[in-house]
Amino acid sequence: MANRFIVEADGGSRGNPGPAGYGAVVLDPVTGEALAEAAEYIGTATNNVAEYKGLIAGLKAAKALDPEATVQVRMDSKLVVEQMSGRWKIKHPDMKPLAAEARSVLPAGQVTYQWIPREKNKHADRLANEAMDAGKAGKRWEPGASAAGLHTRMTPEPAAPASAAPLSGSAASADAAGTALAEPKAAPVGWAAPADLGAPTTFVLLRHGETALTPQKRFSGSGGSDPELSPAGRRQAEQAAAALAARGTVQAVVSSPVRRCRETAAAVAARLGLEVRMDEGLREADFGAWEGLTFAEVRERYPDDLDAWLASSKAAPTGGGESFAAVARRVALSRDKLIARYAGRTVLLVTHVTPVKTLVRLALGAPPESLFRMELSAASLSAVAYYADGNASLRLLNDTSHLRH
Repeated sequence: MANRFIVEADGGSRGNPGPAGYGAVVLDPVTGEALAEAAEYIGTATNNVAEYKGLIAGLKAAKALDPEATVQVRMDSKLVVEQMSGRWKIKHPDMKPLAAEARSVLPAGQVTYQWIPREKNKHADRLANEAMDAGKAGKRWEPGASAAGLHTRMTPEPAAPASAAPLSGSAASADAAGTALAEPKAAPVGWAAPADLGAPTTFVLLRHGETALTPQKRFSGSGGSDPELSPAGRRQAEQAAAALAARGTVQAVVSSPVRRCRETAAAVAARLGLEVRMDEGLREADFGAWEGLTFAEVRERYPDDLDAWLASSKAAPTGGGESFAAVARRVALSRDKLIARYAGRTVLLVTHVTPVKTLVRLALGAPPESLFRMELSAASLSAVAYYADGNASLRLLNDTSHLRH
């Protein structure tokens, strides 16, 4: 199956005509990851010329990643979108060759166009301004080699933290800026949103209770010994169940199939009088040969693999483990499926550290390093609301008040 990409592109001119530049970014439509960026100062030009050149650069960057991919182009230039969609005629002589070049990059059937407001095109706008700033200083915007001859920067993709990995020290600082694991940007919920969005679909996110491995901070994913809840974990599950029953808002329960989640979900469902549905997409990452080890033990036994894992979300743990990029994709797919199934309802998802933090990060549109700045305790509660227009709102994070009694 061919890949699907989103291309966001923009161009600007300080003077129109004046010093001009463009920016473009290729995004993964499921996770919102930035797969490639392109930007260039083009000298004196108009806004429209710069916008067309941004479009061409974005399409070429997408083609370099996969020439068979289907691409949705999103731009805040009504002119470019309408002309490339065939709804407006191209009359200006400067635009005709640029439009022809854009059409030649990929077959017409692989590309669609969508207009978006300027505030939803901030990534490409930032790149265009960076290119113009660099040109003003007599420099090039971060030049680098690429298959299309673009000055394209492939964005590094840092790892997200594991449930058993410590979130401090060198591990916490190892995550470099890179993948924007946010959803493709949406209009803000709140004052600027439409007056009536309808009832949101709300996910209440419950991390499972403790196992014997939790206080020891050992890697404990979906590929290890599948430990049961410890006595402390069972108490935590009951405390969470009592708190959720008191709130009385949960209408369905969905759980990771991993044992510690099943046991936690069963305690809550029994209190609420609900059945538990399993969802494979909610399981924790598989940590391969690292399962059951401490962070220090992994550092001692697999130093090179650990360094690679900390440096890129596409790197998998030793021995056939699962990368965090892969986890993000399956979590996003499960999220979309569950939103469709439970539209307008409040659903309890019983899952693990990595899926919960991934859902929070996606909802916020936060950069990947934000995962290292979120605390998520055993049996903690978080909540995200999803609206009909595609927006999400974080309602709660790492609430442990129910465990204090």
